[in-house]
Amino acid sequence: MAFAKIPKAQQKKVIEFVTKFRYDPRSPGINYERINDARDASFRSVRIDQAYRGIILKPDQGDVFVLLWVDKHDDAYSWATKHTCQVHPETGTLQVFETQAAEQPAVIERPELELEAPPAPVPSPVAAPIETEEHRPPLFELTETELLSLGVPSDLVSAVQDLSSEEQLEAMEKQLPVEAFEAIYLFAAGTPWEDIEQEYAAKKETPVDPTDIAAALERPESQRSFYVVEDELELHEMLQAPLERWRVFLHPSQRKLVDRRWNGPVRVLGGAGTGKTVVAMHRARWLAKHVLAGADERILFTTFTANLATDIEQNLKKICRPEELERVEVKHIDRWVSEFLRRNKYPHRIVYEDRDKDYGDIWDLSLQLAPTALGLPETFYKEEWQRVILPQRVMTKPEYFKASRAGRGVPLSRKQRAEIWPIFEELRVQLHQKGLRPFEDATLDAIDILRSQDIRLPYRSVVVDEAQDMGPQALTLIRHLVPEQPDDLFIVGDGHQRIYRRKTTMGQCGIRIVGRSRKLRINYRTTEETRRFATAVLEGVSVDDLDGGEDTTNDYRSLLHGRKPEVRGFASQEAEHQWIIDQIKTLTESGIETQDICVVARTRRLRDQTGEAIANAGLKTCTLEQQQSDNRAVDGVRLATMHCVKGLEFHYMFIAGANDGVIPLRQAMSGTEDPVEARQSDLNERALLHVSATRAIRQLFVSSSGEPSPYIASETMA
Repeated sequence: MAFAKIPKAQQKKVIEFVTKFRYDPRSPGINYERINDARDASFRSVRIDQAYRGIILKPDQGDVFVLLWVDKHDDAYSWATKHTCQVHPETGTLQVFETQAAEQPAVIERPELELEAPPAPVPSPVAAPIETEEHRPPLFELTETELLSLGVPSDLVSAVQDLSSEEQLEAMEKQLPVEAFEAIYLFAAGTPWEDIEQEYAAKKETPVDPTDIAAALERPESQRSFYVVEDELELHEMLQAPLERWRVFLHPSQRKLVDRRWNGPVRVLGGAGTGKTVVAMHRARWLAKHVLAGADERILFTTFTANLATDIEQNLKKICRPEELERVEVKHIDRWVSEFLRRNKYPHRIVYEDRDKDYGDIWDLSLQLAPTALGLPETFYKEEWQRVILPQRVMTKPEYFKASRAGRGVPLSRKQRAEIWPIFEELRVQLHQKGLRPFEDATLDAIDILRSQDIRLPYRSVVVDEAQDMGPQALTLIRHLVPEQPDDLFIVGDGHQRIYRRKTTMGQCGIRIVGRSRKLRINYRTTEETRRFATAVLEGVSVDDLDGGEDTTNDYRSLLHGRKPEVRGFASQEAEHQWIIDQIKTLTESGIETQDICVVARTRRLRDQTGEAIANAGLKTCTLEQQQSDNRAVDGVRLATMHCVKGLEFHYMFIAGANDGVIPLRQAMSGTEDPVEARQSDLNERALLHVSATRAIRQLFVSSSGEPSPYIASETMA
């Protein structure tokens, strides 16, 4: 928010002016002055204080005045000479964009090409055509009507049609209204026209009056850039809100997903930084405000991990009024299941394979029954348990004979199934005798209790974040928490960020989303340079859309630009640590707070080794764990594992120890005979690097000691 960049003393003056301006824009106390050389004849300047000026759109007719800009005196006037504000005659949208000087034609800046000295010419009987800058084919083919429907100003249509490279389009960004640039940028990236038309093309219901600013401001497309304040309290809340609150601001282009009635479950996909969680939070608020009827009805907001649930709960406090917040219950799915079963006198203790010793001991005992003749590794049986036995609730040998093994790469005959069944039978017996229940079974038990006891839950709607990490049992339970009805489920996720080995389709879990699927395509957090690095990690890998289809990253872009990720290789871990320490010291000496810097590693051991080196250099550190949120009040460079940073963001991100054998982790990639599981392991490891990279807002640093990770192009290593 530009207001946050104004010095505190002037912020108070701005608030005082805006209050007076809103009460009576025609007040004699407001001295409107014409601006020499203003690009828009309707622009006027107003005094904020001795040093600052505001730029106002003062129409020739009508009662709507618009405050456009506040800046230092000369900078405010300079802004007014470069920008215009007008109602687009085709879309009816109020637009602000930079214009060319009056005496100059609209020119698209083209980056200079650095060419090596040409080689000596080789005689050839046929001269091949050379594709020069002037002879490149158009970047895309859109008609004048189509471009106007996206909000392109009429005098720029031909210039847009002449574009022949993405670099030229990016150079033209300031000359285009934001909604027009977004639409064209995504279309050039490969998004189908049907999706662009649905998302961006204006749908006129009445003829457009280019002089009617009031009508223009009511259009959703205008609300991407303008906000009409309804009352004094709202105005003061907006201008005095801390900067952290604006981090959870709902971009108007996402509002159509939130502020509407849906006729059933909704799935929202989107790459990292597209605001999926922000959309989900605002959806929860909207549901609490507009859908809840009875005083005891609630919205359940659930996600996969405890720290994400904590962060969501804290961020909801920034956007919800107390009465709205009281009606939204935030719990990660494991906690919800545990508390529900405890209330219903559940006789078992829930255990998790990756963190309960008793569970591990039972596995060790059961694996002693593995038939040596088959020659299968231990990991195969654990994969069979997770992918076949638990999801289908297989309890007996005959059930195992009938169980579907679709997606498993190693086929098993009926005889082979009979030979390995004793392993799973022993697991079941030992778990039962010790009063233990795997979380997956406990989740299905919760569904049984809901069905058999006809329990009435207080939930009217459920909002789900990070759905890609929910297993089939969890999504099936979520379907049973509320009856099928309008506005029942709102589910957001991204298969590219699946860092846990749980995969299912919503349709198989009873969640039918036909016709109610949407995708967010603009990254509002990460620079385009970092986004390209992160998505390149997933290049050539097939990723699902959470419901049996395939998702892609070629229609996902960032409008922010910055430095390219810095990737460095070193001969020793000591040299790598010293480079990281030097970079951190440079950042902190330039005024960057330690809370805005995070060093992440694939394993706890590497995290702790790097953290110890940083601490020994005199820098304060703070280690993040999965079961806690990041307390910004605590100083220190953040230290974390890759699993721990999901859902968080930092200005500067260091991925340390990006070595071969670490990323991907050798232990995670070895020991399976199943090609399907091998591909899934590879995807999970790539997703971890992808997620970690996209946590960087301003700059990403990647370092390795020794042989670099195969996921990182070796030629980029210094």
